[in-house]
Amino acid sequence: QVQVVESGGGLVQPGGSLRLSCTASGGIFSSFAMDWYRQAPGKQRELVVGVTIGGSPNYADFVKGRFAISRDNAKNTAYLQMNSLKPEDTAVYYCAAKHIGTSITYWGRGTQVTVSS
Repeated sequence: QVQVVESGGGLVQPGGSLRLSCTASGGIFSSFAMDWYRQAPGKQRELVVGVTIGGSPNYADFVKGRFAISRDNAKNTAYLQMNSLKPEDTAVYYCAAKHIGTSITYWGRGTQVTVSS
């Protein structure tokens, strides 16, 4: 059973930075494309960045130039570096591990990011 766990959320002031981590266990990590989504209160879940194995990340316009995705296959971990955070970035951030062979997507429970002074 694949388990996905996000961490690294918290409270940060506008203009600050956070790095979210996402670990996926129970499968071969390199076989998963790791996407990031977010959901703000009262809004639908939206894609922050999607990535395919061997492809370039596809960032949502509202995070381009501020957020960056990376991964360390040796640690079974993906990262979302978030810089120049804005209050409108406040949301629960979710990691989605999509298996490139089966296209099955496994979700974590999310980590809360709050941007406020």
